[in-house]
Amino acid sequence: METGSGSAPADGNWRRNSPGYQFLLVFLLSLNFGIVFFDRQALNALMPFVEPELQLSQTEIGLLAAGLSFSWAIAAFFVGKLSDSLGKRKLLLILATIAFSLCSVMSGLATSFLFLFAARLLMGAAEGGVMPISHAMVASEVDPARRGLAQGVAQNLGSNLLGSFLAPVVLVAFATTFSWREAFYLAALPGLLSAALIWFLLKEPEMATPDTGKAADALPILDALKVRNMWICVVVGVLMVAHFVITWAFMPLFLVQGKGYSPETMSWVMGALGIAAALYSFLVSGLSDIIGRKPVMVALPFLSVIGPLGALYFEGSALVMAGIFFVGWAVNGIFPIFMATIPSETFEPRHHATVLGLAMGSCEVLGGVFGPPVAGMLNDAFGLSTFLWVLMGLALVSGIVALGLKETAPLVLQKRAQPAAA
Repeated sequence: METGSGSAPADGNWRRNSPGYQFLLVFLLSLNFGIVFFDRQALNALMPFVEPELQLSQTEIGLLAAGLSFSWAIAAFFVGKLSDSLGKRKLLLILATIAFSLCSVMSGLATSFLFLFAARLLMGAAEGGVMPISHAMVASEVDPARRGLAQGVAQNLGSNLLGSFLAPVVLVAFATTFSWREAFYLAALPGLLSAALIWFLLKEPEMATPDTGKAADALPILDALKVRNMWICVVVGVLMVAHFVITWAFMPLFLVQGKGYSPETMSWVMGALGIAAALYSFLVSGLSDIIGRKPVMVALPFLSVIGPLGALYFEGSALVMAGIFFVGWAVNGIFPIFMATIPSETFEPRHHATVLGLAMGSCEVLGGVFGPPVAGMLNDAFGLSTFLWVLMGLALVSGIVALGLKETAPLVLQKRAQPAAA
């Protein structure tokens, strides 16, 4: 039964899975999503090479990020809901992985803004269903006492080591040696290997057969959004996804053109975000299992303001700039919490992929689609650094909204219940 009070619903199949299988599941899902983000971040890292050749404006750069976010969001909702209906989460995950790998090649073939825009739309459609399906599998297959940590690792560890760290470092070096087109072809290869590993090593999660005679087995979107934690997660998600996509769409270009860094130096500074987020996938998500989801959801958006402030005003070495980014990017650790952990602790397992698709899809449509073009237009109108003020505003509002959350962490609720029972 869905709940707005923070009590956890009945759990899924985790009691039938050994700790070793649970570890393997999280590892492979994290690796797979890392490859997704390697492909997604490729254009951002390669933008200093792509922008002059295709003669892109700041607004067009924002639209490229928005287009992928839009199709990603639509796919996140509909593929997530489809996986709930069909009960074929593993199969859909494999098909999506193969599809986005092939779409990366199309980006390398682009000869104009419109061609590249179409390629990014297709890539977003292929990638969007990966995360809601992955989180639904973690929610049902992994011990709920480690749910926050497991979902943090599944979403953040691989995505940031591969997408936010290796993507800028490897692809910029590859583009410097060859060209940005060959770099996109390189980005297409790992997904095929990941699809094979999932096919041979993971099992299809068992799902309860729905009672089609009960209206409760269908979850209308408006009913889900009436739950307090759900709409707060959506609002925070919209703001923070906009924060994330705007950062990656414009920060590489700002560091090269605004701060005077070389593309290679920029790649290492941006790579610091990937290393930071990989560590925070353990630290923040694991900490939320212990002290609760709400404290980290409130505190870390405020801390993230240090990154844009450093980009604006710090004039020292690139190494120190990377350290400033490292501290501020702790906010990345809350993404799996508002996208997956809190919703999955609020709704029944049979609706997990639906509500996770709703959370991720809403964030991507409203934050990822509208944020970058607006920031790009503001950059065109007021200067290249304007997006940094947008980032600070998004972060501050997110922390304020998160104050309304109700706690859902099982260990924290258990500790609260013990004095009441006594």
